[in-house]
Amino acid sequence: MMSLSGKIAVITGSSEGIGYAVARALLTRGASVVVTGTKQDKLTQAAVNLRKLASSGEQVLAVQADVRRYQDVEKLIETTVTHFGSLDILINNAGIGVWGSVSEISLDDWHAVLDTNLTGVFYCCRVALPHLQKNNSGWIINISSLASKNPFPGGSAYCASKSALNAFSEVLMQEVRHDGIRVAHVLPGSVKTNFRGQSGKNIDWKLSPEDVAEVVTDLLMHPARSLPSRVELRPSRPPRGN
Repeated sequence: MMSLSGKIAVITGSSEGIGYAVARALLTRGASVVVTGTKQDKLTQAAVNLRKLASSGEQVLAVQADVRRYQDVEKLIETTVTHFGSLDILINNAGIGVWGSVSEISLDDWHAVLDTNLTGVFYCCRVALPHLQKNNSGWIINISSLASKNPFPGGSAYCASKSALNAFSEVLMQEVRHDGIRVAHVLPGSVKTNFRGQSGKNIDWKLSPEDVAEVVTDLLMHPARSLPSRVELRPSRPPRGN
């Protein structure tokens, strides 16, 4: 098993779900992780659980941050670099979904989704890039969705945000590749989380958060000479018709 020992990773939206699974996977590979979220109680509990897995409690740092607020993002990255001395990996996972037709979705909900899923990623990349460029190395991985290419009724804000995130990721990849920074975006299909209130239903066929985390860790340890810039991840055997 290859190691990420010595690497410093910020994972947004990591108090639960995919983000937490990614933080756990990176931690078990030796990285130090910074977990973030907007709800302090969930964030604190996530940090407690992760520290039980760490060889040292110093490997886990929790920072409350809302990626929609540029000042929060600045504080997040500044706190990370002050605490650990560097930044090597940025995983943009924070995301929300609000569902409703174009004629029904509120203006506030539209902006909340776009500001979190797209603008929040821009903020994090914008603030993190000088630190990655200083090292002339690093990774940025953006968690998108297959909904970005398979839009559905009621998903206007979410599908638009993730589709735009794909384009943003591809532009950024080309802009910073010669700085030694690799950028990829991961498009999971249906994942077993509470993202759309799906707990309690028959969801065993769906991907697990750990499946997505494994893809992320595989990317981070991919040989430096090549760049898998986009990964689509699907359930192997969804119900027929899905």
